[in-house]
Amino acid sequence: MCNNGVMTTDTIAPGLRERKRLATRRSIQLAVLDLVAERGLEGVTIDEVSRVADISPRTFFNYFASKEEALMGNPPELPSGGQVERFVMGSGPGSLLDDITALLISAGEASSNDVEIFHRRHALLKQYPHLFAMRMATMRRFEEEVATVIARRLAVDDPILADDPDRLAERARLITLVSFAAMRHAWTSWAQGESPSKLTERLTESFGELKTLFSSPRARVS
Repeated sequence: MCNNGVMTTDTIAPGLRERKRLATRRSIQLAVLDLVAERGLEGVTIDEVSRVADISPRTFFNYFASKEEALMGNPPELPSGGQVERFVMGSGPGSLLDDITALLISAGEASSNDVEIFHRRHALLKQYPHLFAMRMATMRRFEEEVATVIARRLAVDDPILADDPDRLAERARLITLVSFAAMRHAWTSWAQGESPSKLTERLTESFGELKTLFSSPRARVS
């Protein structure tokens, strides 16, 4: 599927089992958010969260390792199933930017598309700086993972660059920072949007704008 010249993965409706899994995950997160907003983090137990979410504590731990993790939510993750290796080998039909876009959109698909949870979580994390710091640490780790994968791709594309590790790392870092700026733009647009939309749709739009901006030597921000 192509949008604004950016290749994306086709959206396939999840099956019944996956819908139930996502619904349970959302119930747990809403229960944590409700209870922590009412009682504070220290006043909430896993048993209480499980009761409110109508699950067993054992089921809770199938989804989250702790109430703090449930409150923070999942950071983006690189896709599995060989997509990373296909990106590294440049086996996609598009440019490097197209392939990075597809990779990060796949990562975004694993993140929440629930604006309500996003806003409620963001408000609570402001009250707990240590959790906010933990959340930022997970994002930095994800950024480092993306930079490593991009460096591998650059080394495949340019063997001469691969022989200069410092220059390779610098270029990979620059590309990663530009890509993450587009991701942050997408997240902001998604969170502040007046009409409902999916995060992946905003990611596609932001990376499409980025590609358009740099596709012409006379392109400029107006």
